[in-house]
Amino acid sequence: MATQPHIPVLRDEVVAALAPRAGGVYVDGTFGRGGYARAILDAADCRVWGIDRDPEAIAAGEALAGAYPDRLAVIEGSFSEMDRLLSAHGVERVDGVALDLGVSSPQLDDPARGFSFRGDGPLDMRMGRHGKTAADVVNGAAEAELADIIFSLGEERHARRVARAIIEARRAKPFERTLELAEAVRRVVPRSKDGIDPATRTFQALRLFVNDELGELDRGLAAAERLLVPGGRLAVVSFHSLEDRRVKDFLRGREGRVPAPSRHAPVQQPGRAPSFRTLTKKPVAPGSAEATANPRARSARLRAAERTEAPAFEEAA
Repeated sequence: MATQPHIPVLRDEVVAALAPRAGGVYVDGTFGRGGYARAILDAADCRVWGIDRDPEAIAAGEALAGAYPDRLAVIEGSFSEMDRLLSAHGVERVDGVALDLGVSSPQLDDPARGFSFRGDGPLDMRMGRHGKTAADVVNGAAEAELADIIFSLGEERHARRVARAIIEARRAKPFERTLELAEAVRRVVPRSKDGIDPATRTFQALRLFVNDELGELDRGLAAAERLLVPGGRLAVVSFHSLEDRRVKDFLRGREGRVPAPSRHAPVQQPGRAPSFRTLTKKPVAPGSAEATANPRARSARLRAAERTEAPAFEEAA
């Protein structure tokens, strides 16, 4: 099963943005089941380093590596540390980095991982093997902290109501299972007209918090900036506005573009050479055929950029 082809969201668009070349070195920073890595390896006689903090993804990568002798290697770890992880293997610069943010389909589809509110499983949500679980958070955090997590990371307007319901329920019995939490949320959050499950935003918030996904993204973008050679490409696929906004703001900042104080004032320049040139002026969305075939792809957005010869911003500071 680990070696079956997996088609990731916007696969062809990501490969086109990276423009793999023979002899190049590329990073699939969110390896999953190797969909992007396979497509990059098939596009050119190059080498790919896959990174993932999920041990199951690493096992799948080791199985896939046999199909690409001496061209694919996988490392267990966080993509936020990609420069350190690759340096340990003698790799100091790369020609391209691909990031597919959020939870992978294999993780979401396995109830034992605790990501989904549709199937019952342990309330875990960790992408790796370390750190607090979602159960630790919902059973240990104060009401105000829970409300802040659910509001800021889930964009749930009923966050206070959800936090209060969690506190009241855990007094009787600590949360251990995903469906226990989902039902507690559904009792206090009305179903929306678009049919989205009331537990969706709370589960998203807890997943982002448990895995520090936005912090990982910020650090990962900076690590890619340090690793990429001049002319190297960065391709990032996000699935919700919190992720996409961070990628957009990072690239705007690295281009030297910052928001003007008003629409009548000129855009202010920070006085340093741009380290990236954006390739996608607007985010690339899946076509209708892909969105129909894979409903999870509908919210996906791709942003891509090319590294300039300027030093990384952190190095130039």
